[in-house]
Amino acid sequence: MSAPAPPSPARRPPRRALVGASGLAGAVGLGVTVWLGLWVTPPDVHQRDLVRLLYIHPPIAWVALYLAFGLAGVASLLWLWPRTRARLWDRLAASAMEVGVVFTALTLLTGMLWGRPTWGVWWVWDARLTSTALLLVMQLGYLALRRVPADPDARARRSAVAALVAAVDVPIVHFSVDWWHTLHQPGTVLNPELDAKVHGAMAWTLLLGFVSVTLVFVWLLAERYRIEALADEAADAGLEAALEERWAEAGATAQAQAPAGVGS
Repeated sequence: MSAPAPPSPARRPPRRALVGASGLAGAVGLGVTVWLGLWVTPPDVHQRDLVRLLYIHPPIAWVALYLAFGLAGVASLLWLWPRTRARLWDRLAASAMEVGVVFTALTLLTGMLWGRPTWGVWWVWDARLTSTALLLVMQLGYLALRRVPADPDARARRSAVAALVAAVDVPIVHFSVDWWHTLHQPGTVLNPELDAKVHGAMAWTLLLGFVSVTLVFVWLLAERYRIEALADEAADAGLEAALEERWAEAGATAQAQAPAGVGS
């Protein structure tokens, strides 16, 4: 009876295939969103064609503010809680923060592209813009803090505290247009009245944008987590190899310094 054939090396694990499928679906969805936003949906009564940025800017901000920071905050809390402490949560928080930096920067960039023809300037020290820029600075600080040499537990502890401190700025960003008089328009979808300001084809295109950008975030997060896990495994393997080498050196030194036997 012949042995079963080994699995094909080209075959991907189901989880990796699912992650890849989410990234592909997100990319296709973004392409369809751009097509609908540019050529199918109507212009706005007041903003005319500038409203087409609506299908990209809010979905990116949704990922940057709520998904990325939400995951990082929850994962940091779970790591700090002794009963649920595990390296999984530290990796997830770090991955969410690093991917979140990209989306926060894109939020500011697309907001500037929208603000230039609307306000006449690229940047104003508006409450919404300033608090979002502060959020990006704190995200970069979090990533810099993780690169300070320390043992894994100390690094995870200080990173978790930094993530929770930075998360305080998220509700400030969200409610800034309600707490202060700002140039930034009120929420189109997430507003205090929960009254969406878009309808019809515009609403469906916006929904597709939210789903597509979320799928892209899931793909990036999963890939970044995989890299983080591989880096931890490589660090553990390097530490074990270094310890084995030191033990071997100590054993050789002890054998060389041992006194000769009586009968020799």
